[in-house]
Amino acid sequence: MSDMLERTARLIDGIDTDLDVSFLGAPAKSADVISDEIAIVQAFSNVVSFSTDDGLVLFDVSHQMSAPTVVSAIRHWSSDEIHTAVYTHGHIDHVTGARAFIDDAAERRHRDITFIGHEAIPARFERYDLTNGYNGHINKRQFRLPEPFFPSDFVQPHVTYSDHTTLDVGGTQFELHHAKGETDDHTWAWVPEHKAVCVGDLFIWQFPNAGNPQKVQRFAWEWAVALRAMAALRPELLLPAHGLAIGGADRVVSVLENTAAALESLHEQTLTLMNTGARLDEVIHTVRLPAHLAELPYLKPTYDEPEFVVRNIWRLYGGWYDGNPAHVKPARDADVAREMAALAGGASVLASRAESLATDGDLRVACHLVEMAYLADPDNATIHGIRAAVYEARRKVETSFMATGIYRAAALDSRERLV
Repeated sequence: MSDMLERTARLIDGIDTDLDVSFLGAPAKSADVISDEIAIVQAFSNVVSFSTDDGLVLFDVSHQMSAPTVVSAIRHWSSDEIHTAVYTHGHIDHVTGARAFIDDAAERRHRDITFIGHEAIPARFERYDLTNGYNGHINKRQFRLPEPFFPSDFVQPHVTYSDHTTLDVGGTQFELHHAKGETDDHTWAWVPEHKAVCVGDLFIWQFPNAGNPQKVQRFAWEWAVALRAMAALRPELLLPAHGLAIGGADRVVSVLENTAAALESLHEQTLTLMNTGARLDEVIHTVRLPAHLAELPYLKPTYDEPEFVVRNIWRLYGGWYDGNPAHVKPARDADVAREMAALAGGASVLASRAESLATDGDLRVACHLVEMAYLADPDNATIHGIRAAVYEARRKVETSFMATGIYRAAALDSRERLV
């Protein structure tokens, strides 16, 4: 068993529950060899490589910033031509490294790489071009970039498929399956010869990214269906696009089924409340992940979180109306804030109350009040100081990267106005 598989076995088997199996650091300079024919290079998005008689088959090509290091790591493992690269989906951390691999093939005078992905990927790339600026601002908040940035140069898949297809490269078969989950263009693969499943982002060693408040629709139920389909194959090897590989059929099946169960639970609870006529406000403050699932080390809400997934389930089935009639055609936030400030005796009173609530630990209400105070009196330096402090306090108690990124951005916004 490889060192990577030994590490994840110790975690899943309960021997070493503090082991860090996620990966958000610099790209690895060497490949982790899983077997003679399989290697994985850890990066912001991993690259999984299979050796075949006709060359290498890759799953994902990583981000453009990490791809040169990833290419080097793969080349230390194998000098074979790269025959095929499969996009597990069109997110930029999985596809924008393509140019580095193309350049490597050209320098070595290897044949052109065939890029394969689901038929919805080209439409995603078109949408990225339409919303480049918006996505740049999301990246600035979510990934703490100094300036908005989002790439615009994408290598289109040469071959696409609809529901499923099978590749035969050098005598090794790769069964590609479409699934909706984190995206509408996701591919997972079953490699029978190695009893391996390449899961892309359908398993990421964190709570599934099925909520994400700043991105397009996610699909919790279809995600769970895909995980159940993988588990039914009883894979002996799970190869993810983030984090470490897992070996052993019982371990692989357990993580797939538990992740599916978590999504199914949120889906069932949310729909049950929606069918009673509950408002979104009631739903998001009622639905909870079962404790036995929430405690699992690979379902921690450190990137996305269950509350955001509940909102996305509501959006999928119920649209944007949240059940509050005042929100159908709302007044401007600033107009409501000024009215609330007038009733309270001034924006500073709202800010002072927010500060007090934050001190007492009621950060949810504190954020509402301090935001109203800011909107009612946007040039008040004292209010900006309180606003920055409230959002910084909120950031420190939140667990998900998405929530902390938004609260950090709000705090920085007010701190910059104090200069």
